[in-house]
Amino acid sequence: MPAQFFYRITDGIRVTARPTFLPDQSIPEQRQYVFSYNVRIENTTKQSVQLLSRCWRIHDSIGEDTVVAGDGVVGEQPLLVPGAVHEYQSFCVLKSPSGHMEGEYRFIRADTSRFEAVIPRFVLSADERQGTSS
Repeated sequence: MPAQFFYRITDGIRVTARPTFLPDQSIPEQRQYVFSYNVRIENTTKQSVQLLSRCWRIHDSIGEDTVVAGDGVVGEQPLLVPGAVHEYQSFCVLKSPSGHMEGEYRFIRADTSRFEAVIPRFVLSADERQGTSS
């Protein structure tokens, strides 16, 4: 089944997320569903930007909401020159077979102005029949 892609462009920053259910690392009997997600951040503007921090909102279908915020992404605060791309992979664990994630990245431009780029809401689903979306 093809992977789902979710993307959003904010102020010239294109954020694309591709979630994947990891059945081999999940233990449904213990309410542990593991998902990885690949994120691609592309600078389509004409000036450099640096990712300073992120804020994720993770929603589990059983009603649990978690906020994860902090500096950078996976220990980095990448500088993206015009046309540059930064990609990384991370994961989350839900207590149910479905949910969603969304949030914002905070950036600073070369001219020292700050802005937020939206991380599009993307679906986390252990259902192997899910299709593609954008």
